[in-house]
Amino acid sequence: MVVEVENLVKNYGKFKALRGISLNVPEGKIYGLIGPNGAGKSTLIKALVGSVKPTSGTVKVLGLHPLESKWKLREQLGYMPQSPALYDDLSAKDNIKFFARAKEKSSTLNQRVDEIIKFTELTERANDPVGDFSGGMKKRVSLACALIHDPQVIFLDEPTAAIDPHLKLRSWELFRELTNRGKTIFVSTHLMDEALLCDQITILREGEIITTDSPKAILEKGNSTIKISMNDGSQKEVSCPSAPAALAATIAALHVDASVATFEIMQDDLEKIILSIINTKK
Repeated sequence: MVVEVENLVKNYGKFKALRGISLNVPEGKIYGLIGPNGAGKSTLIKALVGSVKPTSGTVKVLGLHPLESKWKLREQLGYMPQSPALYDDLSAKDNIKFFARAKEKSSTLNQRVDEIIKFTELTERANDPVGDFSGGMKKRVSLACALIHDPQVIFLDEPTAAIDPHLKLRSWELFRELTNRGKTIFVSTHLMDEALLCDQITILREGEIITTDSPKAILEKGNSTIKISMNDGSQKEVSCPSAPAALAATIAALHVDASVATFEIMQDDLEKIILSIINTKK
């Protein structure tokens, strides 16, 4: 496991941001952290990268403690915070160079910078001041800064919030390309369509884990409505769980034959299922 967390607690005075979090993140996957604002997503990521000290519990990333082994570990981590930490008066390329100098040798720095600019599709705007960029473009520069040192584990905090659909889609294509190279991505989001793109997701509410599973398995926890229209104009609707075995049994019991004109299955979407899980666990 690339990330191992056990009974992690983080308090800010009387406020309990994390309440005994335990999770494991496998190598080479996109691991999604899902939850509403204030659920504790950013606090958890900050604890994993070593920018906040936990109140109690244990955290290991790549087998190392984020605070005790912070200099050794940070060489292997990429971190993109929720708000881009960039210098507006510098160009995109110079921002990336600034972060690259922390690790890259001068002889290979320019080559590596050019590679990451191409990978994140910033070539056309590489020499423009970041202060002139849109929020979405600033996030892309922030992603390039997080990737410049070729990290093994990449932490992304709401990386595509408030950016246009095309840029969001391309960003997720880049994330998948990184995992295909063996990298591990830990990403937080409150967007349900993005949750479907993860290999595994953990649902967080008020600093507690509600459930952890694959998007497919969570979708199967919802319900489906089977709508049948007959040749004589009559209609019938039947509801059942979305699990494949339940769907198959329900369809078999309907005795579908040539008198059926149309047959439609409508499944609960992920957002509805997750909201139902969160409300049930309250």
